[in-house]
Amino acid sequence: MSVKAENVTKLYGKQAALKKVSFEINSGEIVGFIGPNGAGKSTMMKIITGYMPQTEGSVSVNNIDVIENPLEIKRNIGYLPENNPLYPNMFVKEYLGFVAGLYKLGKKTNDRVNEMVHLTGLETEKHKQIGSLSKGYRQRVGLAQALIHDPSVLILDEPTSGLDPNQIVEIRDLIKQAGQDKTVLLSTHIMQEVEAICGRIIIINNGEIVADDKTSNIYSHVQQASTIVVEFNGDTDENQLHEIKGITNIAKLEKRWWLIETPVKLDIREKVFEFAVKKNLVVLSMQKKEKRLEEVFRELTKK
Repeated sequence: MSVKAENVTKLYGKQAALKKVSFEINSGEIVGFIGPNGAGKSTMMKIITGYMPQTEGSVSVNNIDVIENPLEIKRNIGYLPENNPLYPNMFVKEYLGFVAGLYKLGKKTNDRVNEMVHLTGLETEKHKQIGSLSKGYRQRVGLAQALIHDPSVLILDEPTSGLDPNQIVEIRDLIKQAGQDKTVLLSTHIMQEVEAICGRIIIINNGEIVADDKTSNIYSHVQQASTIVVEFNGDTDENQLHEIKGITNIAKLEKRWWLIETPVKLDIREKVFEFAVKKNLVVLSMQKKEKRLEEVFRELTKK
């Protein structure tokens, strides 16, 4: 077991940021931890990493309690906070050497610094001041410092915030590479990122877990419908389309394009072709529209 939270509550005065939150993350999992602003994501991450105490409940990392042994927890965790606090006047290798010193890596320091520079693609920037780097490269430095002591658990809070599409892909690949032999808890607002790299998703809303499942199963937590988008070569109308048995909802998109919904287990594509033949129409295009994580997220966090 890598990370275990049991009935974690965090109060700020009378306001509860977390309400009896419980989950377990096994070794080797890459878990997306998502929710709206103010849902409690960063608070939970700060508690796991020992940066703030919980009000109630318990948290352990590799069976080590975060309250009872905070220094040992920090040896086991690599943490990239949302704001990625760096020293802008320090040079990249200088800073990574400084971080290695905090973890008391001793004779391993130089090798680990060089290894992290290579792993995170900082070779061309290693002799530059951090303050002169682009945000993408600063995020790389942040990942390098989180990994330099070879932790078994990696906590990443909005690691791609503010990056351009190319930089997002680069950081995403770094996270996937790091996650091959580590447990990763990743918080982000980019749903495509979660779908691309996380094998499991935890959704939190108003301080409570509202879904916790494998990425492939997360869609089952909301009422599902099967959706197809079809284009005919001629005109039809909604009343005629309702002649197709099983349709629960119809919407006209544009001109001769229609969106058709049915219960999730019903495949009506064959019936749509039969309808077209009956009405002397030709199906020019028909595709199944998959439900996206964004839709699941909105539905589970709209309250």
